[in-house]
Amino acid sequence: AWYKGELLPGAEAMERAGIPVIELSAKEGLALNNGTQAMTSVGAHALHDAITLLKTADIAAALSFEAQNGVVDALDARVHQVRPHAGQMATARNLLKLLEGSKNASRQGEIRVQDAYSLRCCPQIHGASKDAVNYVGGRVDIEINAVTDNPLIFREDRSGISGGNFHGQPMALSFDFLKIAESELADVSERRIERLVNPAYSGLPAFLTPSGFMIVQYSAAALVSENKVLAHPASVDSIPSSAGQEDHVSMGTIAARQAGEIGRNVRRVLAMELMVACQGIDMRGNKGLGKGTQAAYDLVRKCVARLDEDRELYEDINYCEKIIEDGSLIRAVEEALGAEIEY
Repeated sequence: AWYKGELLPGAEAMERAGIPVIELSAKEGLALNNGTQAMTSVGAHALHDAITLLKTADIAAALSFEAQNGVVDALDARVHQVRPHAGQMATARNLLKLLEGSKNASRQGEIRVQDAYSLRCCPQIHGASKDAVNYVGGRVDIEINAVTDNPLIFREDRSGISGGNFHGQPMALSFDFLKIAESELADVSERRIERLVNPAYSGLPAFLTPSGFMIVQYSAAALVSENKVLAHPASVDSIPSSAGQEDHVSMGTIAARQAGEIGRNVRRVLAMELMVACQGIDMRGNKGLGKGTQAAYDLVRKCVARLDEDRELYEDINYCEKIIEDGSLIRAVEEALGAEIEY
């Protein structure tokens, strides 16, 4: 284990860290690592990060609504009550709260009848990812409180049964689902970026200043394309081992690890949307932001200045990614709203 930058034997690392060692008897040690612990642990971390991404995606989308004079009628609760998927309704409520008081958002017919899907269908797209992530959360909750050892010893009659609770298929399928749900957040975010930097869609100067955000959109597109490869289901593969005794395996640890990698790519794309949307707001002419979008805009602009002349943008992207990762973006927005962003 690593302790203060030094790789040590596990026992020594625990001793230095002051972590008490539990003495295990026969079978207890094997029981702790005979099942799905590794994949579930890695996947639980990915799930935790995915929840942050769900909230961040709604914040980024709301800023894009501001930058594109988005039509808020599509967020009307009545639209979503007649197709009552929980994630869809939650996303619509989030966006309305974030945009409350906005002078930039428009009503149906004022500028256009309806927006492109990447804005108009945010509740349906983000909401589907929310429902998927919450499904995975339910599977993880079951698994981390389950017994996955083999054989299982039942104290009532002291019987020992060789079963298959160690098999990772329930988690492998869940983490493959998580990969797809996360990937879609980046897919639609990149489309909103494209609509802002493309003058044919936005009505704004190309790339929002000289060539400024052209490479940002390229980078977002590259990450989205990488996610397409990573989102290929690991669970459809199986390589027999142990002389054919273990003839079907879940590959769930691969799925869990890929879910984490996709999540990092999604976070990067959403960071790009935050800064591009803020630039679009400035160039469109900010008439007044909503309650939640103002807090998000202020935090981005705290370290990311408006781009008037081309400059290297990686530090700006890194800052926007940092405020997503450390939770400060969500905290600032939720404090302004006086309520949590739903997921």
